[in-house]
Amino acid sequence: MTPPQLTTDRLTLHVHRPQDWAELAAMWADPAVYTRIGGVARPPEDVWLRLLRSIGQWQAFGYGSWVVRTHDGAFVGEAGLLESRRAIEPPLAWPEAGWTLAPAQHGRGYAQEAMTAALDWAAAHGAPRTTCIIDPANAPSLRLAAKLGYEAVREASYHGRTVQVLERGVRD
Repeated sequence: MTPPQLTTDRLTLHVHRPQDWAELAAMWADPAVYTRIGGVARPPEDVWLRLLRSIGQWQAFGYGSWVVRTHDGAFVGEAGLLESRRAIEPPLAWPEAGWTLAPAQHGRGYAQEAMTAALDWAAAHGAPRTTCIIDPANAPSLRLAAKLGYEAVREASYHGRTVQVLERGVRD
């Protein structure tokens, strides 16, 4: 599977590449990012493994996530789908959507723009139903999830933290 490049009015979404690692590592080490997603900084080694996982997801499942940049090449973050096989009971039923933006890019509507493109692509390629998990204290992501059509279906425990499980496309 050759992952597609997606473009929106302001953004380019491209497959993860080794040269994206430093920007991804900086993003995942920023407290404005990790306090809302897991509560701990991700070491550069873990970010490298995430990058490799993102590349491999496309080969294994035919979908994945993208690195998001403005059209002039500025790093925005990452967004898309993943198959994470999280230790959540009951297991997540659909591909998992996720988005993470560098703090300098927050508040510009980039996450919604990127995820709309990603979810439109997913629906057109056999994944109209998706799920996501969000920390209940992450109000910005919960607002975005609602704008994207996600509905809360339950709470779950994940790594000792409560998360909200949301689904999209299930009632369509």
